[in-house]
Amino acid sequence: MFSRSVWLAPVALMLLLLAIETGGEPLRALLSYDRAAITGGQWWRLLTGNFVHLGWYHWFLNELGLLVLMLLCPERLSVVVFARRVVLIGLAMALCLYAFVPNLHHYVGMSGIIHGLFVLGLLPQVRRRDLVSLGCLIFLLGKLGYEQYAGAPVSDETAIGGSVITDSHFFGAAAAFVYALVFGNWRGSERGNRDGAALAPADTE
Repeated sequence: MFSRSVWLAPVALMLLLLAIETGGEPLRALLSYDRAAITGGQWWRLLTGNFVHLGWYHWFLNELGLLVLMLLCPERLSVVVFARRVVLIGLAMALCLYAFVPNLHHYVGMSGIIHGLFVLGLLPQVRRRDLVSLGCLIFLLGKLGYEQYAGAPVSDETAIGGSVITDSHFFGAAAAFVYALVFGNWRGSERGNRDGAALAPADTE
């Protein structure tokens, strides 16, 4: 069983996503990334578009991604630091979409942020020479490269009922690498985190 400091913030995020999804289409319309609305001054959509989904199956996949993150990258993070990661990666990713993908008019989903969270979770473990984490990071980078070359599998888009915006994965991961440099995450003890460094296997309960 994991220490409470490991699961508290991710579970809080998962519950937030659940609450928003129950709001259905009205919340989706209010919060989604909408390029025209953002240009018109609704700047909150740059962040909130990450928290709404195309439907329940899309929501489930992102919730599953957060669960895998908790299992693969158990870290003692304060709620404030975890929220900082989510907000900064989400904003940076959406700003990059706005600046560099002008033909993208609508976007929803947490996958860009989740890719960034995996980068931040894996980097300290790779520094400790964890070969499993190194393999996961290499796989993640390979996945990003493949998506930029070939796009998302058609089966994925059919399953979620919409297009997979692979640029969000790329920009989310890129934002995480910048974040790691700024906040010292790669050293294994992120500045501003009161709950300590990443967990070693022996620190689980």
